[in-house]
Amino acid sequence: MRNFFIVILLVGQFVQGQSQDSHVVYFDTGQYDVPVIETNRLVLFIQELKDIEIERISIYGFTDDRGSDNYNLTLSQNRANAIKKVFSKFNIDDNLISNVDGKGEILLRVISSENLSIIRGLNRKVEINVEYQQEEEKIVDRKQETPQIFSKDIAVGDKITLENILFETGFSIIEKKSINVLEKLAAALLIRKDIYFLIQGHVCCTRNKRDAVDKKTGKRNLSMARAKFIYDYLIKKGVKRSRMKYIGLKNKYPLGGETKFDRRVEIKITYISERN
Repeated sequence: MRNFFIVILLVGQFVQGQSQDSHVVYFDTGQYDVPVIETNRLVLFIQELKDIEIERISIYGFTDDRGSDNYNLTLSQNRANAIKKVFSKFNIDDNLISNVDGKGEILLRVISSENLSIIRGLNRKVEINVEYQQEEEKIVDRKQETPQIFSKDIAVGDKITLENILFETGFSIIEKKSINVLEKLAAALLIRKDIYFLIQGHVCCTRNKRDAVDKKTGKRNLSMARAKFIYDYLIKKGVKRSRMKYIGLKNKYPLGGETKFDRRVEIKITYISERN
């Protein structure tokens, strides 16, 4: 009988000092359905993740040394895809999953042929690496006074109407006089890194509370486009995308009064972390 010697492949490593979690899911021979026991282990792992601080998730599938290269590549990819589906069921944002790759077969350190079945079992797996956010760049001078947008007693569920951020009629582009207000919002969010939020877009003057047509694209999704405009702007200013989401609320919540104020965006606080 042959002895197997060291053949090692290290996958998904990150820069030293970077915060991360990892987990391994094991599969039965030739299978990519996640076994019940492994599913339960994976669910516990997902539930313990600090999901609001996730920077990216990498999922890598592997097989043992049996089977052709093409077969193993397909099987390993199917295993990685199966794990991604589990993450999706728990509302993990797909945008956080940067890699879902099948790597084919892999051999770990094998001491003797008597361990071959065990070693093959260890190679039928998916490796999951979760990388957490690093400290946001100091784009704003911390000595600078926080713009008066977020009060000290702000709480989850509070909603802030950005009254002076107004959009051009029929477009998802803000009026020039609103740029200064948007810059102050970005500055406040770069200081108040503990705040996580939902950007809500609104429109006015449609029947049956429908969305309005975006004149730039011709699509009836103007409220969504306005929310995404704010989202994209804040990303460019350095606000982490994992802190925010956006949604279009159509014409469901008119304020009354002048219609221009229904062409608006609101910020709803969804989470406030203990760490700032």
